[in-house]
Order: sequence, then structure tokens, then C-alpha cells
Amino acid sequence: MAASMSPEEFDLMPAVADVVRHHGRTRPGHAAMSFEGRHTDYATLDAHTNQIAQALIAAGVKPGEGVAFFGKNSDLYFEIFFGAAKARAFLAPVGWRLAANEVAYAIDLAQAKIVFVGAECAPCLAEALGQTSAKPLVIAMEAGAHDYPLFEPWRDRAPAIDPALPAASDDTVLLLFTSGTTGRPKGVMISNGNLLRSRRAMAENKLGWNEWEAGEVNYVAMPIAHIGGTGWGFVGLLNGVKNVIAREFNPMEALECIERERIAKMFMVPAALQFAIRQPRAREIDYSSLRVILYGASPMPVALLRECIEIFGCDFCQQYGMTETAGTIVYLPPADHDRGSNAACPAPAPLPGVELRILDAAGNPPPRKCHREIATRSGWLSRLLAQRREHRWPIGSRWMAAHWRRRRLC
Repeated sequence: MAASMSPEEFDLMPAVADVVRHHGRTRPGHAAMSFEGRHTDYATLDAHTNQIAQALIAAGVKPGEGVAFFGKNSDLYFEIFFGAAKARAFLAPVGWRLAANEVAYAIDLAQAKIVFVGAECAPCLAEALGQTSAKPLVIAMEAGAHDYPLFEPWRDRAPAIDPALPAASDDTVLLLFTSGTTGRPKGVMISNGNLLRSRRAMAENKLGWNEWEAGEVNYVAMPIAHIGGTGWGFVGLLNGVKNVIAREFNPMEALECIERERIAKMFMVPAALQFAIRQPRAREIDYSSLRVILYGASPMPVALLRECIEIFGCDFCQQYGMTETAGTIVYLPPADHDRGSNAACPAPAPLPGVELRILDAAGNPPPRKCHREIATRSGWLSRLLAQRREHRWPIGSRWMAAHWRRRRLC
């Protein structure tokens, strides 16, 4: 029995909130998430997200408004994500490594009505709240996070009744922050359609590495404040498989988890893979369950890739995308990873439904030996939120209305 969603099943999941509704009905007793000894099946996930939606509504969160999460990875984060979607609100995860002034900026940009905080981030949040214009309600994810109300009692006081609010494809469900290295972070508004259209296109085209089998287990260790963390966790839950969630990436713990939990797929940045294979026991771990490692977000040195292929013994699939594209738009499939060097590798291919062009600064096909940019368009490109104003990426060409995104070729 395949676990991957058929294209027809996407008709039953027109919005993100419908993912947990669908799996709660069709695979209620199947494992959904595992986190530090806490296990959740899909029926429980559906019920918990109903409670969270009801609690958010009772707290005054209205459709189109946001809540924030400031902490490390957690299964409860994904509960809040789907619960917020059921309330037609959006979730804004804030990077736990940020300074207090940066956290304050993110909370104000999202205009968060509630902030859910992990114990490790509570002191920073207390400082940040002194700098915010918004004064949100704060809910502690676990004991030790200051004296804020605790999440689970807050959730469990609410009825497990689905609010059944109608959702639109362009409703924002996720607000991620990007480009903070060159200035104030931009808020990237990711909608139901942004997350689901790409997955449907991939399901329709049967890419192989994208398929899931019943019983396979997904590993989620990249930070949830990035699309590689939240997006990859969403992929596993969308496909109805078990997702083992790590609070943060630890190389030796990751290797032991692969062996213990029989991990089949995971997404890693190259630096994380490098840390992992340098562990003393890296060549002693049983990797026989691994089917595909997806990697991206930074360049992968050829020597490192070769060593990873040798040690892990599974397929590798390169991913390229941006927060603004809601994840991957270009990939290099496993079949093209057996070449001798980068120079011998073919160019990565756009995902189904993605278009690419090479343009100059004016948006025209460029002559040779000039500055060039990669432009892309698809049905899942997001909008930017800056200073509470919506912006299209400034393309300066007739493609602007068609939602093109660009990256400069070096």
C-alpha cells in the first residue's frame, strides 16, 4: 500500500487544514508524529488541532490574523500550525537564535495576537516584549518557560469540535521571515495554494524520489523557522507517514535516530551532512532503511557528496528553492548523482509546473557576458509583507503580474 497522496486525494484537501481532517478520517490510528517520547496518531492530531482552533477563536484571533511561535522544533508546533489554519489564522515561526530586538520586530510585523514560547526562549521573549508595539498573550510550550500559562492545559480546555471555517486558496497560513542578513527580514506570506499546488503537480508526475510507501518514516531536524523545516515536516504529514521530529539537529543523535526509527527520508543542509559523517560511529550505523536524502539550501561540494553516497548508501536528490517559492522549484534527481563531477552533471530540472528563464536586469533575454538572473514563475510563489504592506518582487518586466521571482547568476 502506497502512502503517497494520489492526485485525486488533493481534491479532498483544498486547504492546509484539510490535511489533518483527511488523515484523521482515513488513517486515524496511524502514527503521525513522535517527539521525545510523545507519540501522536492522526486521529489525535485532528482532535488537538480542533481544540487549538477553538482556543484561538476564544482568545479573539480572527481570520487573517497571526500567532507566533518562538522556540525550537516540536511536535506541538505542527499542531499549532494546523490549528491556526483551521481558525483561518496564520502561524509565524521566529528563529530561536535571534536577538530580542529582532524577535520584537518579527512579532510586530506579524501583528501576533498570541506568542507560543519554548522554555529556552522565554528570557529572550521577556526582553523582546518590552520593545514591541503589540502586547500579545504568551503561552508556554513547557514548564520552566517563565510563569506563562501552559500550552497543553490551554489547549485541552477547548472543545475538540472542528470550527469548519471555509478557507480560500489564497489565505495565508504561514509567515516565514527571510533576507535578514542584508536588512530587516521580510515576511513571506505563504498560502494554502502555495503549499498544496506544488505537491499536487509532483503527485501527478510520479517523480519516484517523491513517492512514499506505507510504513516509511520521515525525519524532521532542520529548524522550523525555515522553509526547509516547516516545509519538510508538512510534506511528511501531507503524505500521512510517521514524522520523527528532533528538537534541533545533533549529528550523532541524527545517525542513531536513522537506525532506531528506521528513517526512510530526510532533508538536510550540506553542513549537517558533513557534521554527521564526521562522527566516530558514522560508518557503523545501519542505514538500510534510508531510501532518499534530499539536500539543499547551500552548495554541496562534490567530494562531500561522494562520501555521503558511499556512507549512507541511498539515493540523493538535490533541491533548490527559496522561502518566496514556498520551497523547492528545481531539483537534480537521484539518477543524475552518479556522474564523476559537477561539470559532468546535467543542469537541475524545474519541478512540474515551474518555468525558468534567464533574463538581464531589464527583464529581457540577455546577450552573452552580461549580468544575468534566473527568473521563475509557478502557481506557488508567495507574496512579501514588509512594513505591513504587500509587495510584489520588483521585476520591471511584463512578467511582474505573473509572479516571477529572480536570483542573480554569479
